[in-house]
Amino acid sequence: MKKVITSKSAPAAIGPYSQAISVDAAARTIYFSGQIALDPSTGQLVSGGVEAETKQVMANIEGLLKEIGATFDHVVKSTIFLTDIADFSTVNQVYGTYFRKDPPARSTVEVSHLPRNAKVEIEVIVAL
Repeated sequence: MKKVITSKSAPAAIGPYSQAISVDAAARTIYFSGQIALDPSTGQLVSGGVEAETKQVMANIEGLLKEIGATFDHVVKSTIFLTDIADFSTVNQVYGTYFRKDPPARSTVEVSHLPRNAKVEIEVIVAL
């Protein structure tokens, strides 16, 4: 279903992501909306800084994955939005614990503002 593509003619991944991912044409593709660190039980943004926010974002994504019978292994592409690119290494460290083998293709961008003054938002594309 999901195949990692690498090329020595392009820079190697410098974090927990793959250069590219190929998906079987028969796979069902699901696009998740971006998740910020809202606690599902309170609807409030978690406190504790970017590390706590990233953990909550990943927990929110995991909840959605479980709902469709998927795991992080089914994620083929992610986009990370940060309000401060200086938080990249912290977010990358937390994010990497969820993708131990064949991580998805990924983009990370700095943005000026996120909903509810969140520091991080992550969206994913899933192939089943």
